[in-house]
Amino acid sequence: MPALLRSLVPARLPDLLPARWPAPSAARSPAIAPGSGPPRAAGFTLVEVMIGLAVGAALLFAAAGSLGSWIPRAEQRNQADALVQALHHARSEAIKRGHRVDLCPSADGATCDAAGRWELGWLLFDDPDRDGDRAAGEAIVRVEARAGNGITVRGNRPVAGYVSFTAQGLARLASGALQMGTFTVCKPGLDTIEVVLANGGRPRLQEVPVRCP
Repeated sequence: MPALLRSLVPARLPDLLPARWPAPSAARSPAIAPGSGPPRAAGFTLVEVMIGLAVGAALLFAAAGSLGSWIPRAEQRNQADALVQALHHARSEAIKRGHRVDLCPSADGATCDAAGRWELGWLLFDDPDRDGDRAAGEAIVRVEARAGNGITVRGNRPVAGYVSFTAQGLARLASGALQMGTFTVCKPGLDTIEVVLANGGRPRLQEVPVRCP
């Protein structure tokens, strides 16, 4: 009988015990680093917006001041460049046509201005009689409009009333003497720009650190 009982009882009691269910694990929340709060919404604070507006206004003010001084200088430079190109044109036309071609100041686009006010505009014309003045029958090659914007253009004595180019491309007075001189292009408050006519008949531009009146 004891042997029979032993055969009915398992050698290991734990085999008869029910399996132990693992305890449900709690859902883990993501770790948060010390000192960090919830994520910040995208955008700017009022202080940041005000600082940005102040910086933008300062930059705009600086740019406006720079632009305000650049535009008058550009106008003055453009007028000086236009005179240089007109002198080159007159020289090339004289060579091409084989006789004198003149450039003179003109207010009406038909006659030369006796007062030498080049800022009123200028006139490029054939001058076969070589007198430095346009007669009624002499052909007009080109007319330039007045400068405007407070710009003045004046030549010193040799080039005050006209510039005349020969068929060889040389600048000569009506008397036949060598013609050399300087035009002063001015705008109030800015430095002077000069157009210099050299002895070879070729003009050049130079800036002079002298304030225009």
